[in-house]
Amino acid sequence: MLKGHQSWIFTNRPMITATGVTGGPFEANGNLANDFDLLFEDLWMGKETYEKAHRLLLEEAIKTALQKGKIEKEQIQFLFAGDLINQITPTSFAARTMQIPYFGLFGACSTSMEGLALASFVVNYDGAKYVLTGASSHNAAVEKQFRYPTEYGGQKPPTAQWTVTGAGVALVQPNEPGQMHPVTISATIGKVVDMGLSDPFNMGGAMAPAAADTIMAHFRDLQLEPSYYDLIVTGDLGRVGHDTAFELINKSGLQLDRKQFQDCGLLMYKDNQPVQSGGSGAGCSATALYGHLLNQLKKGIYKRILVVATGALLSPLSFQQNESIPCIAHAVAIEMNGDKE
Repeated sequence: MLKGHQSWIFTNRPMITATGVTGGPFEANGNLANDFDLLFEDLWMGKETYEKAHRLLLEEAIKTALQKGKIEKEQIQFLFAGDLINQITPTSFAARTMQIPYFGLFGACSTSMEGLALASFVVNYDGAKYVLTGASSHNAAVEKQFRYPTEYGGQKPPTAQWTVTGAGVALVQPNEPGQMHPVTISATIGKVVDMGLSDPFNMGGAMAPAAADTIMAHFRDLQLEPSYYDLIVTGDLGRVGHDTAFELINKSGLQLDRKQFQDCGLLMYKDNQPVQSGGSGAGCSATALYGHLLNQLKKGIYKRILVVATGALLSPLSFQQNESIPCIAHAVAIEMNGDKE
């Protein structure tokens, strides 16, 4: 059901019944290591290229979600997924391997919530019984495309962020009363916001206004107060962008509590890991949500959360042509089944 101008309410409350979360060696040393299902010891993962390793991350996350959900891939109607590499080839090649009907998505680092919103919409309106959705990124592959190959050893400024090597996938299906699984209750689809920033080493600063815009739209459309959520978590704004978004939101009149407002890119790594401003990448919010945050929900630490994944919609070509960075954010609200008030 459409609510307001850009939000949906999922009246049938689709369930997230299983997840698969894979990561790399840097994530294995991070704060959320225990919330991953599979962690690889090196970035190559037994493959000839980083892009092929990237594909493997998603394939293994899909297989894990299917195994945990006790379901065969032939039962899945659709896969909604994407990544950051040119023409989302790692995801498309993984879809070739899995042979599941496939919607390829590109929302940059917002892809995780774009996919979850669409999967929830399709399931909510009986368009499918079983849907997989996810997003992934690989540090070395993404750095090579958007900045410099990691072997180059180029120095980065404090505003730069560390691309997460990881994939997060969720199995979404219709609600069954009595089943204790996380459910999606609403989503807000963001619009493209461009404040003229052009520095590819300050993605958090560029994406912050888009995050603030979507969060404000969510509360406006649904006529809610921030206190409705125990946690409002952005995708990968890092320290610079997270502080900026917090300031923009509070200046709008919405009063967030600092402890209530967190960021997946800041949750991912330890303070002694050299990630500059924090984590980023399409796999950042996907792994943080489908691993750590859903585990927190299941333990009762949080009752209801709003996940706002942010994406910078630039390309190497747009940067070379001196374009600014258009950004977007999509939000999905999640709670445990049975917690409806």
